[in-house]
Amino acid sequence: MKKILSIAGLDSSGGAGIGADIKTITAHKMYAMSAISAITAQNTLGVRAIMQASAQILSEQISACFDDMGVDALKTGMLFNAELVNAVIKTLKKYQAKNIVCDPVMIATSGAKLLQDDAIDALWELFSISDIITPNLSEASFLAKCEIKNLSDMKNVAKALHTRILNKSNGKNCAVLIKGGHLDACDVLFDGKNFNEFKSEKIHTKNTHGTGCTLSSAIACALASGLDLPKSISHAKNFVLNAIKNDINIGKGCGAINHCYNIQAPF
Repeated sequence: MKKILSIAGLDSSGGAGIGADIKTITAHKMYAMSAISAITAQNTLGVRAIMQASAQILSEQISACFDDMGVDALKTGMLFNAELVNAVIKTLKKYQAKNIVCDPVMIATSGAKLLQDDAIDALWELFSISDIITPNLSEASFLAKCEIKNLSDMKNVAKALHTRILNKSNGKNCAVLIKGGHLDACDVLFDGKNFNEFKSEKIHTKNTHGTGCTLSSAIACALASGLDLPKSISHAKNFVLNAIKNDINIGKGCGAINHCYNIQAPF
């Protein structure tokens, strides 16, 4: 059984973060492990409070998984501040981690800020050891310091981000996937040589909490299974699409998607 590690924040509502990741990994019939960077008090209406983990305990959680079970792929999500980002970088370098999917979580679906300003510079270092980063439109715009209005802009920004990461990584290639769900449901991948467009049906629903977390976890699962990057992304997008189509009307705000749509209840 493949073993997947999620390094992210804990969402008390279960819709995003560690909860979404564990459900996604389990739905892929893989073994889910976690390293919690922060505890959030949140529901479908928004984030009420955040308490970060210490850098030491975050590093120890990651090390515990590598030392015993081993890690076939991992994803990073909410890391909150520079201290935690640097702890993750140091620990992943120590274990020469592979199949690293970095979701640069900055703002929650509800609008709450999930990454402090001091972490931005450290994020670029994390990108440099990753295999792929998966920013959404607003995150990609912030990182590139320019507005994204259309598909052409997405491609230009993906290429610009890739170039900056490559200059920092001493030659390691990190692909850039910009998620365009809020534009036209088309995602753009640049792997350093080629562009790939991943188009899907656009579904009008308020229940999209945790879609980014789910996508990055599904990509990690697919990479661990041996699929190449384009096929991993295609699989992950299809998984998210079906989870949205089978969404769950829970709560009064932006509800969760259904990670278990393909799992039959035992009773």
